[in-house]
Amino acid sequence: MRFVEIIEKKREGHALTKEEIHFWISKYVEDKIPDYQVSALCMAIYFQGMNADEIAWLTDEMLHSGDIIDLSSIPGIKADKHSTGGVGDKTSLALAPMVAACGLKVAKMSGRGLGHTGGTLDKVESIEGFKIALDEEAFKKQVEEIGLAIIGQTKSLVPADKKLYALRDVTGTVNSIPLIASSIMSKKLASGSDTILLDVKFGEGAFMKTPEDAQLLASTMISIGKKLGRDTRAIITNMNQPLGNAIGNALEVKEAIATLHDEGPEDFKQLCMQAGALMLLQGKVCRTKEEALELLQENISNGKAFQKLVDMVKAQGGNTEQILHPDMLPQATYVTEIPSKQEGYIRELHALEFGNLAMEIGAGRRVKEDTIDYAAGIVLHKKDGDYVKLNDSLASVHSNQKLDEEWIQHFYQCFEYSNENVEKTPLIYKTVE
Repeated sequence: MRFVEIIEKKREGHALTKEEIHFWISKYVEDKIPDYQVSALCMAIYFQGMNADEIAWLTDEMLHSGDIIDLSSIPGIKADKHSTGGVGDKTSLALAPMVAACGLKVAKMSGRGLGHTGGTLDKVESIEGFKIALDEEAFKKQVEEIGLAIIGQTKSLVPADKKLYALRDVTGTVNSIPLIASSIMSKKLASGSDTILLDVKFGEGAFMKTPEDAQLLASTMISIGKKLGRDTRAIITNMNQPLGNAIGNALEVKEAIATLHDEGPEDFKQLCMQAGALMLLQGKVCRTKEEALELLQENISNGKAFQKLVDMVKAQGGNTEQILHPDMLPQATYVTEIPSKQEGYIRELHALEFGNLAMEIGAGRRVKEDTIDYAAGIVLHKKDGDYVKLNDSLASVHSNQKLDEEWIQHFYQCFEYSNENVEKTPLIYKTVE
């Protein structure tokens, strides 16, 4: 089989066979196909797409390119969730303890952030001593005993995706739904869970810019999950403004803790409740959505959800005093209040720009080698639909450097106002099953 013929076939818009996809992935992982040829195939896929069978075969080949975690020894259904990322997305830190407290086991492997999207691993590492590297046996033991674990992906998991993603990142082929879907789902499937809930975001601060594109990506990933025997569902959510109020690692941990005490922002709690209800239905813990929502609220109110977070942090070597007393988490030298210069209703917030501003003061990475400042970030006090008076505080900015005038002016440009009453934009667009 000659790889150039596979490139030409896809270039002309024809579907690849299972054997051709096996040849591509297996030989590429063995370094027997050069990057320049795989780049050409990725570009052909970018323009010509792939059908449902091709995407499922590609995902299956990728997930079998390395180790696969076997969670079958753990009793009951094991759940996982994945977010396509966004500004202020700390969902796993509250959602996983909430559903674990309801009796569903959550086995989660997470990634780091790059650019304006924060990674779950960076958030949990703002907790002193928290270990993200557990071997497979320790990971399984913790999931069985505590009901949840959040760890980093092992190097031996889906090596094909690591090679392909690095190549796509420098060849302009990241934004291809077949390649995005197979990348995400190969990692989720290799992690061993029985059910997968996808939080697919759209908008300015997300990878997919429109709800239609987000729904297409969600449907593609659900199709993969079904073809490969996993209960996969999705929730489509709006990322045209930051999720919750906090942007930045330790600040987002604090907000997740507040939410587990039923004191967090309403939009963030709403997402956790709706996503948690879907996970409990997938895990057969509850029979109806109403029952699931009631159980989630019960375990927030009685403190069991918060205790699950404490248990996980303790099991993974973290300082639980920082969870019990969140003011002990990393603190910035400066906390600067940004006053409003005008009155009116907030018509629009620019999530992407907030993410970039947080990155500029150390809360994110421009390149993967950058060091994260765990204390840095922004806490918004006003969001879309809110009425703002002159000199009201728009946000508190936490930084270990004084803010320059250019940064502050850029911050003001993130807000657009209206003299008319503005309806709050719904966070949840729809559910896809």
